[in-house]
Amino acid sequence: MQEFFDTVAEFLGPFLPILQVALVLIGAWLVSRILAWIINRSVGQIVEGVKKKRGVADTQMLALKSPLASVRTVQRTRTIGQVLTNILKVIIWVVAFMWSIGIISPSFLSSLTVLSAAIGAGLGFGAQKIVGDVLNGLFMVIEDQIGVGDEVDMEYASGVVEAVGVRVTQVRDVYGQLWYVRNGEIQRVGNNSQGWNRAIIDLAIPFDSDRDKAQRTMLQAAKELAEDPDWMLKLLEEPSIWGLQTLSKEAIIVRLAVKTTPGDRWSVEREMRARIQDALKREHIDLPAMNTIVFDGPNGIDIRQTTGIDGKIDEQRRVDEGEA
Repeated sequence: MQEFFDTVAEFLGPFLPILQVALVLIGAWLVSRILAWIINRSVGQIVEGVKKKRGVADTQMLALKSPLASVRTVQRTRTIGQVLTNILKVIIWVVAFMWSIGIISPSFLSSLTVLSAAIGAGLGFGAQKIVGDVLNGLFMVIEDQIGVGDEVDMEYASGVVEAVGVRVTQVRDVYGQLWYVRNGEIQRVGNNSQGWNRAIIDLAIPFDSDRDKAQRTMLQAAKELAEDPDWMLKLLEEPSIWGLQTLSKEAIIVRLAVKTTPGDRWSVEREMRARIQDALKREHIDLPAMNTIVFDGPNGIDIRQTTGIDGKIDEQRRVDEGEA
C-alpha cells in the first residue's frame, strides 16, 4: 500500500503545485459563495421580518403603509449586505492569490518581504485613493447617508442609487444614463429619500391681478389634491400659501408649499400644477406671457423682463438710446 502512495506521489509530483493552486482557488470560490449566501440570507430575514411586522407583502407596499424608519431599515440592510459581500470577496481572493504565489514560488514571497520596504511607499501612494474610496463608501453606508433605491444628488450625478460598491457607487439619472461615481470623490450628498420632501409651486400672475383670489384658487386646488385617495398618502401636511415672493411691474410671484413623502416631490408638483391650471381657467385668472416673464435664480422666484433673445442687451440698448 505504501508503494502505491509513493508511486502516485511520484507521478503527481510535477503537477502537485498546480493541483494545490487549483484547490486554493476552488476553496476561495466556495468560501466566497458561502459567505455571500449567509449575508444574503441574513439580509433577507431582516427584510422579511420588517415586512411581516408591518403586515405587507412586498417592499413597495412597505413604502406606502409603514413608517419611514422601516423603509430606511430595509434599504440600509440591503446596502450594508451588498458592501460586506464585495469587501469579503476582495479579501478572500487577495488571500487566495497570495497563497497561490507562495505555492508556486515560495522564494518570491521571501523576496517580496525583502522588497516590501522599498515598494511600500510607492504602493501606498498609488493605493491611497483606493483606500479613500473604500473608507468613504463604508462611512456613507454606516452613517446611512445613502442606500440602494435612494434618490440622491452627488454633485457629479443625480438620480437613483442602484448599487453601492467597495469603490464605486452607481447612480441612474432621469434619462436612464448610469453614472459610476468613485466614493472618494463624493464630497456632499443630497438625499431626497430621507425624512420628507417639500413640493413648491411658484405662480406668476400679472401685477394688477387679484392676488387674494389667486392665492385662494391655488390653495383650494392643492387641498383637493390632498383629499384625493390616490394622493393623500403622499402628502404629509396641509398645503399652505407662503405669500408674495417677488414683486415687479411685470408680475408678482406667489408661492404654495406642502410636505411630501420622500421621493414624491416631483410627482406631487406635476399633479398640483395641472390642477392649479384647471382652477385658474375656471376662475378666469390670466397669467403673463412666458416671453415677458423669465424665472431666474436658484429658487426660481427672481424675474426680469425680456424683449428679445437677450433681454439684458435690449435693456442696455434702450438705456443708451435714452442717454443719447
